[in-house]
Amino acid sequence: MSILLLFLAGCGAGNEEQFIHWDTYKGDATSSSYSALAQINKENVNQLEVAWTYRTGDLPENARSTIETNPIVIDGIMYGASPYLKVFAIDAENGEEKWMYDPFEGGTGSGYMRGVVYWEDGEDKRIIFSAGTWIYAVDAETGNLVSEFGTEGKVDLNEGLGVDPETISVKSPSPGIVYDDLLIMGSATGEGYDAAPGHIRAYDVRSGEIRWIFHTIPQPGEPGVETWENMSEEQLRTQGGANNWTGMALDEDRGIVYIPLGSPTYDFYGGNRPGENLYGNSLLALEAATGEYVWHYQTIHHDLWDYDLPAPPNLMTVEIEGESIDAVAQVTKHGFIFIFNRETGEPLFPIEERPVPDSNIESEKPWPTQPFPVKPEPIIRQHFSEDLVTDVSPELRDTVLARYRSYRYEGLFTPPDPKGTIMFPSSWGAANWGGAAHNPNTGVLFINASELVEVSTVTRVADETPSSGSLYDRGESFYRQNCAMCHGVSREGQHPINPPLLDIGEKSSKSDVLNIIENGGGRMPAFPNITEEEKNAIIAYLFEEKSADNESENQNSDNVSGDENQNGRFINVTAYREFRDPNGYPAIKPPWGTLNAVDMNTGEIKWKVPLGEYSELTKKGILDTGSKNIGGPIATGGGLVFIAATVDEKIRAFDEETGEILWETSLPTGGYATPATYMVNGKQYLVIAAGGGRGSERGDYYVAFTLPDN
Repeated sequence: MSILLLFLAGCGAGNEEQFIHWDTYKGDATSSSYSALAQINKENVNQLEVAWTYRTGDLPENARSTIETNPIVIDGIMYGASPYLKVFAIDAENGEEKWMYDPFEGGTGSGYMRGVVYWEDGEDKRIIFSAGTWIYAVDAETGNLVSEFGTEGKVDLNEGLGVDPETISVKSPSPGIVYDDLLIMGSATGEGYDAAPGHIRAYDVRSGEIRWIFHTIPQPGEPGVETWENMSEEQLRTQGGANNWTGMALDEDRGIVYIPLGSPTYDFYGGNRPGENLYGNSLLALEAATGEYVWHYQTIHHDLWDYDLPAPPNLMTVEIEGESIDAVAQVTKHGFIFIFNRETGEPLFPIEERPVPDSNIESEKPWPTQPFPVKPEPIIRQHFSEDLVTDVSPELRDTVLARYRSYRYEGLFTPPDPKGTIMFPSSWGAANWGGAAHNPNTGVLFINASELVEVSTVTRVADETPSSGSLYDRGESFYRQNCAMCHGVSREGQHPINPPLLDIGEKSSKSDVLNIIENGGGRMPAFPNITEEEKNAIIAYLFEEKSADNESENQNSDNVSGDENQNGRFINVTAYREFRDPNGYPAIKPPWGTLNAVDMNTGEIKWKVPLGEYSELTKKGILDTGSKNIGGPIATGGGLVFIAATVDEKIRAFDEETGEILWETSLPTGGYATPATYMVNGKQYLVIAAGGGRGSERGDYYVAFTLPDN
């Protein structure tokens, strides 16, 4: 940025036409979530007012939706996504719509779109995004499909992974990243046994053709294959997961892309995939032009906790013992920050391999050690002891404590167990997809975190036997193997993320349910290869279609058992279920959500403050609880950290030096996304998507704030 632009950023530019962009997901290719803009600063942030509100029009009855989009702004035009994945362009100065493209042509899109990609070459300017199982390219000025990209403007993400594309459903909730004429893409593959492989692919940004692929699950003869012990060529070819669903960061000068990967599937049982399982849960550095391996570091060996690397890493420069080092920092679900030399992968602080508990399941072979960074300091507590059992409601403490004592818990990395294992941190994480922001001038990383507890109950579920048993019984077996981990063994759901399926016939038609099963929706993966018999069976079960024979046969069925001698799969029947008190608050003492400033030069936490509140508890004098938070922060040259994310549906500005709240205001509904900031015509704006869902009222808002004209 020129000296003139820096001056204008701080002082304004009158009526002079000029723009300062937010042109990439999380601000720039380094994933900084930072802008040097300083017109909005500590002295005047409390004067912010709504500049405009844009509504996308996506609020059908009884639908479940949210918006997780961090919009981009280029030359005064904002590009973002609606709750149902329509992509739009609006005037960033006043919120007036220029165009909207609906990839589902009037149908209802499902899932998340956390951002879009902008690419240009002369007059060829494109917005590239993923919706459903497709990558689309549209003209940035008109919103029309770019016909020369793929097949009439789109590319199938199911193709090119080495498995039958008709049997998988691959999506990409986070945008790819552009290097020269390549679009480098990750994917969301699902978390069940039949998930697709998570290989990284680079596409020609003009034609949509695959230019290179990196196998995140090594194939025979490739380095790392020895970490998948005794697996056949076919098993390696079809093994799922080890995918990048979070986005990535790019060092454009060095030509290296940094890719955080998730766990291999199935996420909570690995008896069928013994070994360390590279490159699952690894930070992977590749040559962006070719996909050639540079280095990796595995943060979890043989993951059994769904501790995916949850966010793009941050490329930053730190000073350690007087040496300036270009580094890459990776936040994690289990509360650690790993930081490495960007070129070599060498850790900048010591990392110790420490022993962890063994499994009580005979067929499970956990890796005996896990890596623990000595520094930076963990951003959340690492142990849930009895003295940390919640006392927010003293009369309920004994109830929570009795449950606590009924589960297995031996600290971090206690394996899932048929008895039920306390998992802290939860699979939701300390950090999640919002990731961190950092100020490049100070080396300080700003990261929000949730402190939640989960219960993991891995139990063997009987195999489905389509040739025997009633249709209802076979549907129940299909449900328990594929749906119970999210919707509960008894279809009770998990509020507010996974809906209950009891009495589903009163809420949805059979065709609507089948559409979601076949195509997925929200967090739910698709089942594209489900047979007609399986469809009929699951409908019979969900819609309670029992005959007299069904009733008698069902009374004798035993679909869930801890018996090691049964045939069947191990399933976490309480996956993603938070451990809460009877009033619905987390089972651990507050804080339940925090915002942290970590000095990455020293590895020490500079400050930590509660993030969010529950108004009903505040009224009772129970303060500083923090709350679960969904979305990420941004930092600015004005000395501010902006973040929404909280269940109290507010957006706040914090002093980057002290963590003091300098401004807060209520949004129309929950802002479960990451803000963006930009300048148009000498005026700085802050924008946040407020899509609600996740326990908040659904919404379709983008709200922009700015300072008053005077």
